[in-house]
Amino acid sequence: MTTDVNYLRARLPSVDKLLNNAALTDLLDLHGHNCVRDATRDLLAELRTAVGEGDGSAAALLLSDDLTEELCLRVRRRFSARSNTALRPVFNLTGTVIHTNLGRSALPQEAINALLTAASGPVNLEFDLDTGRRGERDAHLESLLCELTGAEAATVVNNNAAAVLLVLQALAPGKEVILSRGELVEVGGSFRIPDVMQSAGCVLREIGTSNRTHLRDYANAINPQTGLLMRVHTSNYVIQGFTTRVADSELAALAHAHDLPLVNDLGSGTLVDMSRFGLAREPTVAESLAAGADVVTFSGDKLLGGPQAGIIVGSRVLIDRIRSHPLKRALRVDKFTIAALTEVLRLYQDPQRLAQRLPVLRDLTRPLVDIQNCAQRMLPVFASHLGNLARVSVRPCRSQIGSGALPLNTLDSVALAIEPLAESAGDVELQRLALALRRLPVPIVGRIRDGAILLDLRCLRDEKELARQLKELSL
Repeated sequence: MTTDVNYLRARLPSVDKLLNNAALTDLLDLHGHNCVRDATRDLLAELRTAVGEGDGSAAALLLSDDLTEELCLRVRRRFSARSNTALRPVFNLTGTVIHTNLGRSALPQEAINALLTAASGPVNLEFDLDTGRRGERDAHLESLLCELTGAEAATVVNNNAAAVLLVLQALAPGKEVILSRGELVEVGGSFRIPDVMQSAGCVLREIGTSNRTHLRDYANAINPQTGLLMRVHTSNYVIQGFTTRVADSELAALAHAHDLPLVNDLGSGTLVDMSRFGLAREPTVAESLAAGADVVTFSGDKLLGGPQAGIIVGSRVLIDRIRSHPLKRALRVDKFTIAALTEVLRLYQDPQRLAQRLPVLRDLTRPLVDIQNCAQRMLPVFASHLGNLARVSVRPCRSQIGSGALPLNTLDSVALAIEPLAESAGDVELQRLALALRRLPVPIVGRIRDGAILLDLRCLRDEKELARQLKELSL
């Protein structure tokens, strides 16, 4: 093989020659001339440098008979890699239904249709069609939220962390906020209640112990600097054993006796009794308000099954104070969130059909026999593509709700277990197989446990698409 650098560099085609090749025509149409030209120019420059540094693989490429074809392919791969960094659909076979890292709750078709309508043109986001004057974006959601929760008023921001921050800053700036030590939660992404209070300009007043907090602890902590009493639902852990927790109604009575508001952060939040669906019971928003909470905050994209949002409901006087705070504008939601959340809330007006129409509830309540039948259909499909490298079997497993909701409540499910054939194969081989599954056109995301890749089939709906792309599995 010749190592003459000048000869090798001379074999590089010009940028224009590559751009005029038919193999790049669709890229030019899709990305534009300048973008493809710059990517091509960068590739050629890198090869010139590599050759000058004595890179043997670069020299072999430049001496190949199909040089132009290979260069066009490399340009295309660059754009493919760029596309892969954007949001992509995946198969969630992790066994976690509401998976934070995979976008949490899937939306019902009604909400998707509403998103398309909102995206396709102007809408009356802040325009009152009756008066012809500026309107309020909360108006699209407030009546629905009040109907479903029994609240006097409601407002919505971009997530529940923002909701808690806004409530604290609007109702207790510079004041003490009394909270039980057993409720000093930390959720995913290092969201810690003490840190949020500090950011809101409040002073945290911890009371009680991690396992026992009495009404007298709250009463003894109240002083002229107290801004509000707060309750935080421990949605991602449970304290069991020798415990004491003050009832919401007792805490509300104490707060109101001192002319203080009671704020309840329900975290995941639910509008319906989850025990109706065979799941562990969670306190509902309506129950919290009925027990005397003045303000309740909760998420839109967890158990509710909607888009990301932080929902704030409660007394009109306090919601008006929250809504008028300057921070509200920085945290407000856009037309897409309003459009999707409105349609999800409307589904709750028909509770008899909710489990069939709301994807998150449909997955959580999917019959075990349905999942077992799915596993029997998918087993030979996976075995035919992995037979030379791995054993594929059906294995019982447990699904979890996810996103901090109902942490002790797992669900009977079924998984495909993929185990390397080689007895000596360890974690490296499992990781290689898992990576190959994630590199499919629609990545398959499972979990590794007990020497196997487990693909929990609870959330699998499109079996045909999953089976179709397995032929592209590259190991």
